[in-house]
Amino acid sequence: MNKSTVFLLMLLLAGFSGNIHAGNQMKSDERPNVVLIFADDMGYGDLSCFGHPVIQTPNIDQMADEGIRFTSFYSAASVCTPSRAALLTGRYPVRNIPTNCGPPDLEKGLPVSEITLADILGQEGYATMAVGKWHLGHGEKFLPTNRGFDSFYGLPYSNDMILPWCPWLTEEDKLFLYEDDKPVKEIGWEQDDLTKNNTQKALEFIEANREKSFFLYLAYSMPHLPVNTSKEFRGKSKGGLYGDVIETIDWSTGQILSKLKSLGLDENTLVIFTSDNGPWHNLPDRMLQQGVKRWHAGSTGLLRGAKATTYEGGFRVPAVLRWPSQIKEGRVTSEMATTMDLFTTIANICNAQLPNDRIIDGNNLFPLLAGGIESPTKVLYYCHGEEVQAVRQDEWKYRYTKNDGQQLFNLNLDPAEMYNVADSQPEIVKELHQLLENFSADTGAKFEGK
Repeated sequence: MNKSTVFLLMLLLAGFSGNIHAGNQMKSDERPNVVLIFADDMGYGDLSCFGHPVIQTPNIDQMADEGIRFTSFYSAASVCTPSRAALLTGRYPVRNIPTNCGPPDLEKGLPVSEITLADILGQEGYATMAVGKWHLGHGEKFLPTNRGFDSFYGLPYSNDMILPWCPWLTEEDKLFLYEDDKPVKEIGWEQDDLTKNNTQKALEFIEANREKSFFLYLAYSMPHLPVNTSKEFRGKSKGGLYGDVIETIDWSTGQILSKLKSLGLDENTLVIFTSDNGPWHNLPDRMLQQGVKRWHAGSTGLLRGAKATTYEGGFRVPAVLRWPSQIKEGRVTSEMATTMDLFTTIANICNAQLPNDRIIDGNNLFPLLAGGIESPTKVLYYCHGEEVQAVRQDEWKYRYTKNDGQQLFNLNLDPAEMYNVADSQPEIVKELHQLLENFSADTGAKFEGK
């Protein structure tokens, strides 16, 4: 074969190979995309696939049918800021920011020394965007675009941060919608289209980054009070206004899934749906203004407690994960897992480097997702602000506060935490009490049982 013939064959092969890639729209980087959907104050029992009798969530239900549903999935805190800190750093919030932040304090937020999931994915070439609620500090150095995200669209803190709901605010503390690090529009009470607009921005991000790996953090501001939704969703649910809001979030999730399928990104995208903590049942009287009703809050199902408590209703949240190429459809697991595990799991599947200069509390769930039976997470600590109040190990949950004394529940037999069996299980009480003392010593968390 002469040189000219060899050269011609090389050209033909190069052209043929190029046509294959163009025709199939193959990405040069086949690492998975990640879409992390994080609801605000959604209860364990708010989705139809978790047992709500009238609210209908067909898109999230289909996610569960096509993926895995966790029945013992936990946030790492039962209020907004620390739950988000744990999600994005893989660390218990007593290690970084254990209490809520918001206006007017510009100097409080997730410490700049913390490394976020967006930081480590961005270092691997991922496109990153945060959409929706941030609530990890609204001073410039704390905003998403200074914490690893390429772009941001949403609210810097909770949607109730407006007068007269928050009497500590001033007229200067306006509730603004942000684009990147700039406030672009005062929204105040005008929140009807908040979820719909967040959805549109999320869809635009997916479309713009279809040819590269991306991480989308879509953190709805709803159903945190005051609940609002667009006109086309009002009155559609038998669950009243709150049900309308949940069904709007379900519609939004369906839009994300449909976009991924239409772009051919579906098989290689991990989509996660969960919540930051339980519903706001014990809301202060200041919130009962501007048409807000106590029943504009969610359901914990059979669980005790709610937001801002260390009972199950505050920490245990709905969770559904879908990744068609890796997660077998139709799975349900009662194995324990946490939002901190998502940090480690996502880093692992995206070949990102975990920080090695600090403790990462989250575990890698990928073996469980890929067909394993057991979760690597066996112990969970329940913190209330700077204080640790409870621990779960396997089926046993031990809780200690000065007001309630020692409480021990078998969560397999008594998920509603109705029956305190501390007196009949002294050895288990002793073992779990010691775990709380050790956690307090290791992290600096306060513990009233010392």
